[in-house]
Amino acid sequence: MSDVSVVVPLYNEEQSVAMLQRELADALTGLDYEIIFVDDGSQDETGARIAPSPRTRVLHFEKMPDKARLFSPVCRWSAARVAVLIDGDLQNDPADIPRLLAEISRGADLVCGYRARRKDTLLKRITSRVANFVRSRFTRDGCPRYWFTLKAMRRDCIEALVPFKGMHRFIPHW
Repeated sequence: MSDVSVVVPLYNEEQSVAMLQRELADALTGLDYEIIFVDDGSQDETGARIAPSPRTRVLHFEKMPDKARLFSPVCRWSAARVAVLIDGDLQNDPADIPRLLAEISRGADLVCGYRARRKDTLLKRITSRVANFVRSRFTRDGCPRYWFTLKAMRRDCIEALVPFKGMHRFIPHW
């Protein structure tokens, strides 16, 4: 059983996947880890740009599944004690993973990242703020941000998740 499985959903990420793979390996140096790339129906050369490695597995889907339907079963399939979910578009910095894992080792069950400096368009940032406002208005849970992918969680948390369409959007970010 490895210590960490990093699950990376990919969709048309041929420009970033090789760099991401190197950055993940650098960030995870010294750990017993695996990287599970999930190519969710890419129409480009994403899969071909993943370098073969004993620490890397690649799953291919013909069409893009919902992230929630992808995340839960893939993490359950992994044998690691902790799963990390990170997007393949380089908007999440793999160098942040050790900080998440440090919080897990201190006893946290789930640790979420958030983007301090978004690289999205103005329209996407506005849409995200409106969606966060509406969601928090209904849930009243006090969480300021949702929808950011970078997360680390213990195996027992993964097993407790009930996958439904859009579930990944309701795992909070503080």
